[in-house]
Amino acid sequence: MTASLFTTIFISALLLSTAIKLWLARRHLRHVLAHREKVPEAFSAQVELHAHQKAADYTRAKTQLGILTTLVEVTILLSLTLGGGLQVFAEWSMENFTHPLAQGMAIIVSVIVLTSILETPFNLYSTFVLEARFGFNKMTPKLYVIDTLKGLLLGSLLGLPLLLGVLWLMERMGDNWWLYVWVVWVTFSLLLLFIYPSFIAPIFNKFKPLEDVSLKKRIETLLNKCGFTAQGLFIMDGSKRSTHGNAYFTGFGKTKRIVFFDTLISRLTPNEIDAVLAHELGHFKRRHVIKRIALTFGVSLVFLWLLSQLMHADWFYAGLGVSSHSTAMALLLFFMVLPVFNFLIQPVSSAYSRKHEFEADAYAAQQTAAPDLVSALVKLYQDNAATLTPDPLYATFYSSHPPAMMRISRLQSL
Repeated sequence: MTASLFTTIFISALLLSTAIKLWLARRHLRHVLAHREKVPEAFSAQVELHAHQKAADYTRAKTQLGILTTLVEVTILLSLTLGGGLQVFAEWSMENFTHPLAQGMAIIVSVIVLTSILETPFNLYSTFVLEARFGFNKMTPKLYVIDTLKGLLLGSLLGLPLLLGVLWLMERMGDNWWLYVWVVWVTFSLLLLFIYPSFIAPIFNKFKPLEDVSLKKRIETLLNKCGFTAQGLFIMDGSKRSTHGNAYFTGFGKTKRIVFFDTLISRLTPNEIDAVLAHELGHFKRRHVIKRIALTFGVSLVFLWLLSQLMHADWFYAGLGVSSHSTAMALLLFFMVLPVFNFLIQPVSSAYSRKHEFEADAYAAQQTAAPDLVSALVKLYQDNAATLTPDPLYATFYSSHPPAMMRISRLQSL
């Protein structure tokens, strides 16, 4: 392949994926606004019109911000690749560092810092303007800064040694470096799963044991019925940052724990909490987490092998506007342009995720009363201002969870 041909392929894929993203967003906006003035019949007894309209307006605001974000991301990508930005970073690193590993670290860290700075205005707007406008944000500027600094410190302590190790393996392990890197990546990921509940999550949130004796007894009964053992039941102070509610189980092996947002506990009835928990347990019983981890590891192995084939191809660098060849540059280029080519298979990933959600719902309906899960889901849709009328094609691409009407209809049939 020639460099000019690869440039043409890259630009064509970028234009196609961007055009589809913008077209889907416009479709989604039109569809949601077209159904804004009437609550869907299936929800008319449970959802008031003003709540339905709030969800439509919230969806519109998020989608419009997403359109702008997409355009900015494309501009940044083109500026760094064909615009010569990465080449500037490469030349700067060679002028200021002598060791190849130091040069590689400098290039990658500089690009990460730059893109993070450029994304900050959108994060600030989303948190302090958009979320605040609809009554969701509880984050203060002080807490935002503290969270950011904690994230930077944690990312540096965990990410920099990993990056250094990956670059060293790519330099020293010959043609089969991708196998060594894959083993390191798998080990690192499993270690994070193991330590996250006890060491990482508490850095950002406070977790306290569930104190409601009757509710705790109900939950423990359900856990025993489902054959699930956990380190404990915890309430997370989600209300410190947002009014959105959720529940999840996290951890690996003996570190598994069940976590409820305090906003969720205060909103749902005991029966509804049981149903939501049964849904989360359904993911465990149907081995969804293990399946997703295995799939992720399998795909990462394929991608690393592909990178090993591309990193020695001159057309790969030149086709993306870079003349400096290095393992760090190959790694950076590959993961910057990969999403451009992956976008068209996103519906497959979303469909796989929705399949798991249906299976977890079905499991919950076997362990608890399906109407309790339905009423809990309706409350969650209301509290999170999730639209009940997404555009079907937009949902096919982006929705990891089934659309509300489809999901509840299936639950009612159970």
